[in-house]
Amino acid sequence: MDASLFDSLRQHLSHHIVGQQHLIDSLLICFLSDGHMLVEGMPGLAKTTAIKSLAGAIEGDFHRIQFTPDLLPADLIGSDIYQQENNSFEFRPGPLFHNILLADEINRAPPKVQSALLESMAERQISVGQHTYPLPKLFMVLATQNPVEHEGTYTLPEAQLDRFLLHVEVDYPSRSEELAILELVDRPQADTPLLKEHINQSDIFAARQAAMQVYLDNRLKEYIVDMVRATRQPEKFSTDLYRWQRFGGSPRASIAISRCARALAWLQGESYVSPAHIQAVAPDILRHRILLSFEAEADGITTNDFINKLLQVVAVP
Repeated sequence: MDASLFDSLRQHLSHHIVGQQHLIDSLLICFLSDGHMLVEGMPGLAKTTAIKSLAGAIEGDFHRIQFTPDLLPADLIGSDIYQQENNSFEFRPGPLFHNILLADEINRAPPKVQSALLESMAERQISVGQHTYPLPKLFMVLATQNPVEHEGTYTLPEAQLDRFLLHVEVDYPSRSEELAILELVDRPQADTPLLKEHINQSDIFAARQAAMQVYLDNRLKEYIVDMVRATRQPEKFSTDLYRWQRFGGSPRASIAISRCARALAWLQGESYVSPAHIQAVAPDILRHRILLSFEAEADGITTNDFINKLLQVVAVP
């Protein structure tokens, strides 16, 4: 299977979202890699619009849930409802049983709700009482959060952050892009191009299989492992990284870089992964898996600074 179908999907998304090409590409990479994505950015930067546009272009159920401090786990996973006529309980599934779930402002949910979401993301199943229920084969959580507003929010635990394949940061558009946004808003709804047909699930699974078969040389596998190990043993690579690091990425980060680099290469029509593909996907994969030292935070060092330094000091094969 070739990437032409996903090229049409990219064009469809680009018609609806202006100035967020990295977000669009990341959505496609994450979707092909069968992962979940956390999108962080200020309000009004098309995070929700991009996710809804992706969900509307594929065959499957979509549900958006606004996370609030009074949300309960049952509001996500569902609950057993007592049926008086036959004196039994019947399970009523919650929003997690949709194919695409948009978790808006996920950091506003209390820890119990975050724990319920963690099981679904990690195990592709949920537990209610003594029963376990599998989630759909096509299942993707796309979460958003505001990086500035902290009142009434709950910091996501590292265990849950690690379940997100990508952590994408969305920035403000340029001047020309913002002018294009105004033109898009002024355009009649009928003039907005629509995808001719939804991408069915069989094509999605075929595309995922094709993407994961893209060739990855053994030397590049060693490069990926060295890159992730440098976040855990930075003293072997750089004194700056050693001063800045507190905790590094797990082997799950290595797996994620391998899968996403293959997905990016496939989307670009390449038959093999290059170092450029690895370097392109690494920041969004490592961003939420690195904890900086107190010294780094005091010096104003960010995880992006850490990753940029990491890409400079790890030798490219």
